[in-house]
Amino acid sequence: RTKQSLAFKMAGADSDDSLYPIAVLIDELRNEDVQLRLNSIKKLSTIALALGVERTRTELLPFLTDTIYDEDEVLLALAEQLGNFTMLVGGPEYVHCLLPPLESLATVEETVVRDKAVESLRKISHEHSPVDLEVHFEPLVKRLASGDWFTSRTSACGLFSVCYPRVSSTVKAEIRQHFRTLCSDDTPMVRRAAASKLGEFAKVLELEYVKSDIISLFTALASDEQDSVRLLAVEAGVSIATLLPQEDLEALVMPTLRQAAEDKSWRVRYMVADKFSDLQKAVGPEITKNDLVPAFQNLLKDCEAEVRAAAANKVKEFCENLPEDSRETIIMTHILPCVKELVSDTNQHVKSALASVIMGLSTILGKDNTIEHLLPLFLAQLKDECPEVRLNIISNLDCVNEVIGIRQLSQSLLPAIVELAEDAKWRVRLAIIEYMPLLAGQLGVEFFDEKLNSLCMAWLVDHVYAIREAATCNLMKLVEKFGAEWAQNTIVPKVLGMANDPNYLHRMTTLFCINALSEVCGQEITTKHMLPVVFKMSNDQVANVRFNVAKSLQKIGPVLDSNCLQTEVKPVLEKLASDQDIDVKYFAQEAISVLSLA
Repeated sequence: RTKQSLAFKMAGADSDDSLYPIAVLIDELRNEDVQLRLNSIKKLSTIALALGVERTRTELLPFLTDTIYDEDEVLLALAEQLGNFTMLVGGPEYVHCLLPPLESLATVEETVVRDKAVESLRKISHEHSPVDLEVHFEPLVKRLASGDWFTSRTSACGLFSVCYPRVSSTVKAEIRQHFRTLCSDDTPMVRRAAASKLGEFAKVLELEYVKSDIISLFTALASDEQDSVRLLAVEAGVSIATLLPQEDLEALVMPTLRQAAEDKSWRVRYMVADKFSDLQKAVGPEITKNDLVPAFQNLLKDCEAEVRAAAANKVKEFCENLPEDSRETIIMTHILPCVKELVSDTNQHVKSALASVIMGLSTILGKDNTIEHLLPLFLAQLKDECPEVRLNIISNLDCVNEVIGIRQLSQSLLPAIVELAEDAKWRVRLAIIEYMPLLAGQLGVEFFDEKLNSLCMAWLVDHVYAIREAATCNLMKLVEKFGAEWAQNTIVPKVLGMANDPNYLHRMTTLFCINALSEVCGQEITTKHMLPVVFKMSNDQVANVRFNVAKSLQKIGPVLDSNCLQTEVKPVLEKLASDQDIDVKYFAQEAISVLSLA
């Protein structure tokens, strides 16, 4: 009762009936049912609007700050809502009123809630004036940074960079000191949070402090006893490298990054491999040639498959970004030998990662090198026992085609395609269908008819519906590529032949194909060849086929001329509209209505 009267008093519902729903929402903020509390939190802006800015500041926010002990999902919703509350408390002038509830949320145990509170704090920090930032926001950051619980100290790490640029130099010095302290905190979670924000913090610091403060912190974190801290320091190192003048990189950053590339933990080496392209751009051509090429070779030969896979993923990007004057030499002498080894790697993830980028090397190395050195590797991967490897090669064929022409590949390409097209996993078959129009365009109509046409027709009777559906769509794309005449001679007769198939699912596939092909084949082929088959199927014994006839007639109607619609289509639809089956009736009547044949 007390709770309820508090809510009603806050909303002023005793004296005003229009505020009754608001009173209910406020009351639900303290309801025992989590779902009701959650719903009410999600409507917090409605409550605030009804209360007005002053009462939101003086009553609603203290009320929320007091009730912060709750289920995580309610707290998460609250943290998100408060980030959008600036105007509801009276605009930037009063935005500091939102800090107390968000400060409490930034110290809770659940990580996602803390992260959301920090996100909202970062958002509203930009709405503080420089004075308010120093009076209200910066003290909050200090309190969090020196909190007893690690939760508040981890949250503080994400707030330094947003307030640093707009405070006085005295306060800046204090902020740098707090950040230094957190970088050497006893709790690994706090050091991890500091490492993850080190690069971001470095970006807002003056260059002199990057050199004097950040570099020493980076070096310390990069040699932390916890590998989870070291790997985050690697990411920060890449950001720091972009801030320093070229002449300082070698002395200040490279020794630490070289050490990270050979770290005893594979996770740290993985992070180096994953960030390699960014690092390469940050350090420039000279350091790339002297330092990064040997480091990249080692990562490609790493004893851990995850590291090799991450490095393999970067092969194309790394080669593209090499200095142009020595690019080909470096690739041929240093990178290609490692790539050749990876093609026959024991781990399929490594091979798959390489297969997704290796084709891109052909545009960098040119026709002769591709034919001599890369083609044997592509063909080896096309014959790989892992379907993903073969698929990654096929899906990137277009860049090789630009360099050497598809004929060079076709002899070895075909067996691999046939194998994938008949793979036991339906998703592999599905992926090959999606690449078929691309392949057809590359191979040309003659080659396609001779080798691949039968495959495309076989997919139409696959036992998985998703394959049959994709095969239908595939036919339409092929007709768009090769033209209506090709369709009439090659595809349409085979599709219409399926109308007599004993399996009703295959007969329905005929209708689906007609739906897809009518538009691309045009009026003449549709009226002359396809329509009679649709009419014949209106007498099918299976109701599912009959109502799909009605749907097909509705779909192909716009392609037909009005005379044909009135004299031929209308009688068939009218007959179906009096069918015994309720679904057949429904779809026939809908087609009559849509085609305006009533």
